[in-house]
Amino acid sequence: MQTVATLAERHAGSTAVPTDPEALARFFTFTDFAHFIEVYLATVDLLRTPEDLWTLTHDVARDLAAQNVRYVELTCTPFTSMAVGITAEAYVEAIEDARRRALADFGLEMRWIFDIPGESGVPSADATLDVALRLRPDGLVGFGLGGPEIGVPRPQFQPHFDAARAAGLRSVPHAGESTGPQTIRDALDFLGAERIGHGIAAAQDPELMERLAAEGITLEVCPTSNVCTRSVPSLEEHPLPLLVAAGVPVTINSDDPPMFSTTLNHEYQVAADLLGLDESGLADLARASVTASFAAQDIKTRVLAEIDAYVG
Repeated sequence: MQTVATLAERHAGSTAVPTDPEALARFFTFTDFAHFIEVYLATVDLLRTPEDLWTLTHDVARDLAAQNVRYVELTCTPFTSMAVGITAEAYVEAIEDARRRALADFGLEMRWIFDIPGESGVPSADATLDVALRLRPDGLVGFGLGGPEIGVPRPQFQPHFDAARAAGLRSVPHAGESTGPQTIRDALDFLGAERIGHGIAAAQDPELMERLAAEGITLEVCPTSNVCTRSVPSLEEHPLPLLVAAGVPVTINSDDPPMFSTTLNHEYQVAADLLGLDESGLADLARASVTASFAAQDIKTRVLAEIDAYVG
């Protein structure tokens, strides 16, 4: 949250995002998913220069490294920065320089998933695909789809995902957070999803859960985020236990930590409480995240060995 406050101070007078910590916490109290998107876009508007992008990326790396994270696949949305006048080339240069510095400063390996902002439609998908394939930064591993799900049909983006996958990028769209199971099916059938952001609506559909389990499609579950956006009424009612009981592969994630006043470590504690896990069970969750990642095999081997050594 300190990074958001710093950026808000940098652009004071031209943003609705407050700088006071208490006011910022109130600003990040959402009434529903649509309100979350509204606040999210106001926050993203703070990224107006390549320097802003570098600051955010490097600070995210610092915060993750402080939680003992060794590797992260970070969702980025180049189109929103390009819409405020940052060139695609400057965008890529900023995040790539921050990625290299993060490795040198913190020992953290960062990779990117370039995300289509669904609310901006096919033109934003065209632009995102162009940046991904024309500039192809070294850290880029995946192609995604975010933003609101309601009123944003997944099939319209099939050509973009087909092209990204043909170029070797992995398919990681969001689906089934604020909508029902059909959005998840569309992500699988039209976008070739290999992992799915959120996907919690699958718990409403036993056949879909069976399919996810059989095909090994991992859901990126973000419990606190789901409650804050009102996609789930409460943590006690979160469908994570249902998904795990059905054999659906899951990883635990923090979504947008400053906006939800959470950390990745806290999300693991939430998952431990929901699933009744001890240290060994938490280690298994951490291993699942490594296995489901798109990291090179040497990185996976090193991080898995570190988890094994930690739990003895």
